[in-house]
Amino acid sequence: MSQDKPLYFSLITPTFGRPDEVAEFLESLLAQRYPHFEVIVSDGTPGDTLRPLIQHYIHNSIYPLTILYTEYIAVSPARNAAAAVARGDYLIFLDSDCIIPPDYLTKVADYLTKNPDIDLFGGPDLAAAGFTPLQKAINFSMTSFLTTGGIRGGKHTIGTYLPRGFNMGVKRSVFQAVDGYSDFVCAEDIELSIRILKAGYRSAYIPQAGVYHKRRTTLTKFFTQVFRFGAARLLLNQRHPGNLKLTHLFPLIFTTGLLFSLILLPLTEWLLILYVIYFSLVMIFSTLTNESAKIGLLTVLTTLVMMAGYAYGMARNGIEIYLKGHPKGIKL
Repeated sequence: MSQDKPLYFSLITPTFGRPDEVAEFLESLLAQRYPHFEVIVSDGTPGDTLRPLIQHYIHNSIYPLTILYTEYIAVSPARNAAAAVARGDYLIFLDSDCIIPPDYLTKVADYLTKNPDIDLFGGPDLAAAGFTPLQKAINFSMTSFLTTGGIRGGKHTIGTYLPRGFNMGVKRSVFQAVDGYSDFVCAEDIELSIRILKAGYRSAYIPQAGVYHKRRTTLTKFFTQVFRFGAARLLLNQRHPGNLKLTHLFPLIFTTGLLFSLILLPLTEWLLILYVIYFSLVMIFSTLTNESAKIGLLTVLTTLVMMAGYAYGMARNGIEIYLKGHPKGIKL
């Protein structure tokens, strides 16, 4: 790839409904300062009802926009279908509930121009000022070193960085070389990252290339999401042995310990005190980060929901796989 030729990016988002979020996503891209990119929306909304609502962006955008439609198409096939028609040097997979900062592509292009040997990359998972207190609390729970060990990327990250599909870039040639997304149902983005690294390619975390990720808007939806993450982690380890780390087991250990500390009181009063200290630290750091005591208190709740949901998903799938002998586990 010539160094004097501007990098061209194909921004890909799979969608199912969510017309307001998709419109906000496309609107945010109008402010991009880097001009060399296209956008491909791969939609599975029943009845093709999303297309008319975003059709005007095809004629009124500063960027080429392609809308692909296959009714009820799943996330991975949707991404693969978009990648098949993409023209970019790099494919960047983004969630449709993301808002993209104006300098996002400029920061990515600067980094990749200086580091052309990087094949796979990602960036921070941020909360915008306009997000609701619950969204900000969920964001802190999902990204803080205190709560997830920084595995989603941050100033401190444990282990090799595996980009996630909400903000994940890969050379188009590399994506094609590993045959794109597989049949993996949940955690398909991590599964792809693992295969790319196993093939000998290099990944990098670009701290300047963050996106504002809205995430789930209710605690129930958030619980369901992390439940699936926990259940999928065991399936991921089945396909790629050695990828189950202590960090991934932490929510299960944490939740089990909390339950025992409550059930066995007063014998476990000392353990419960440790949990109080932990949640106090989460609340304090979230309050300082978000400059809001309300969000700090909410973060205690969202962290508890995240730990319990992930632990329940892992435990339930563990029973299915290892005790009942169902290698595919529960339906995700």
